[in-house]
Amino acid sequence: MKPLARAIAWGGLLAGTGDLVFALGYYGMKLKVFQNVAAGLIGREGAYAGGAATFALGVGLHYAIALTWAALFCLAGQRLPGLLRQAGVAGAAFGLVVYLGMNCVVLPLSALHTRAWPLRLDVAVLAAHALLFGLPIALAARRCLLGAPARG
Repeated sequence: MKPLARAIAWGGLLAGTGDLVFALGYYGMKLKVFQNVAAGLIGREGAYAGGAATFALGVGLHYAIALTWAALFCLAGQRLPGLLRQAGVAGAAFGLVVYLGMNCVVLPLSALHTRAWPLRLDVAVLAAHALLFGLPIALAARRCLLGAPARG
């Protein structure tokens, strides 16, 4: 597998899993957590009526979104290698960019038609985006695109 594809795959899978674990822990172990993700594509009524099938659709969409964000970071990191060299800061900042992008662009344009403003500023959710979403993407990108960090 080429380094770019490996960086996107690892970054997306790690970020998606970190965010999935956070969401289930923070919002509760309920089908509705990921049915909400499916609702962005098929609407609330269909998503909530679909049971386990729309939960699975939501999980699949969740990982597709995580892989897409990982691809954006990795492509940016190839053009701006400083993002890879400063992966900790860049990753945390990228997680916050993802939070803003999802809440101000993606969700308002989805079938949910969520309002972008006023933006809900929840410290736990912001920290999760920075540390469990953006950071794993950046660290995976650095590892795969620049090689293992120097030790010592």
